[in-house]
Amino acid sequence: MGVILGLTAGEPVMKIVLSVKMISGQVIFFLVPLIIFGCVAPSIASLKSNASRVLLFAFTLAYFSSIGAAFFGLLVGYEVVPMLHIAPVAEGLRSLPAQVFILEIPPVMSVMSALVLSVFVGLSAAWTHSRNVVDLLHSFREMVLLLVRKILLPVLPFFVAANFCVLSYEGAVTHQLPVFLSVIALVIVCHYIWLAFLYLAASVYTRRNGWKVLKHYGPAYLTALGTMSSAATLGVSLECATQTRMLRKETVDISIPLFANIHLCGSILTEVFFVLTVSQLLYGTLPGIGTMILFIVLLGFFAIGAPGVPGGTVLASLGLIVAVLGFDEAGTALLITIFALQDSFGTACNVTGDGALALIVDKFTERSKERDK
Repeated sequence: MGVILGLTAGEPVMKIVLSVKMISGQVIFFLVPLIIFGCVAPSIASLKSNASRVLLFAFTLAYFSSIGAAFFGLLVGYEVVPMLHIAPVAEGLRSLPAQVFILEIPPVMSVMSALVLSVFVGLSAAWTHSRNVVDLLHSFREMVLLLVRKILLPVLPFFVAANFCVLSYEGAVTHQLPVFLSVIALVIVCHYIWLAFLYLAASVYTRRNGWKVLKHYGPAYLTALGTMSSAATLGVSLECATQTRMLRKETVDISIPLFANIHLCGSILTEVFFVLTVSQLLYGTLPGIGTMILFIVLLGFFAIGAPGVPGGTVLASLGLIVAVLGFDEAGTALLITIFALQDSFGTACNVTGDGALALIVDKFTERSKERDK
């Protein structure tokens, strides 16, 4: 709808669109530091207090699966993005009309301050075993997730539509839409390759046939395409994992809900690829390899605390995108916009990959019990 409106709108309509974009963007970026603190801090705080050998193994497994997918996306992106012949969008664009008014809603803190504060508060709560602080952080997370569901998610479609309307009005979509579609198609193929790798690795580690788990995940994959949320798909994911005889019920009950919140391999792979695309599109160059390695390593940690809602990964990592990659507001806005186009496929990859990790955890638990006897 945004693209169509941008192709036909005149200046009066575009002034309204720019106002919608500004207001919705201000609301979204105001909520970002709250999302970061509300999701990352309680995850870190509760890790040590609830940690066991199996739980720590599950967290480590989810982290390395996610950053492994990210490095895979990085390698493919460095090879493919330069071949797409992406011209910077500033070349030959139509000028936008002046905005009717300016409304500033500054966040309570910067995104980097929110990241550092969430780490420090989470660690201190874990080290002091403060049950009251941990409970307070979890209550705050519930409040933040309600703000996400009741305010951010209803506003997000207008923000995405306004961004595409502006790009269409300027003329960027006409030249770059084929690039966006080709990148999305390539990312989906990368999802399937990474899922094949995860289930192959699980089969080798457990000496079981991973296909017997994967074949039951069709309903979960399709559900995730519609919900764009690992949390919303959790009921179907549990049902799919329970149907296979390869996983014990106690493993399913613990690992599937856990991985639904911390294992985001598809979303992270997508985000890395889109970061490269947006950087080439807006700034005419790709980030350096050292910068991207640092970004991926940190992204893996903060993705563990990302909310299980549409766009949660990219929203939780905006601090890294700004602080490490140096993206400005235009870059982050475009990243959110194109990320929304494929969010359902990234979520489906996350959910389906959980089955492979659950299979590995099941085998690890079995071996741990044998060693303890």
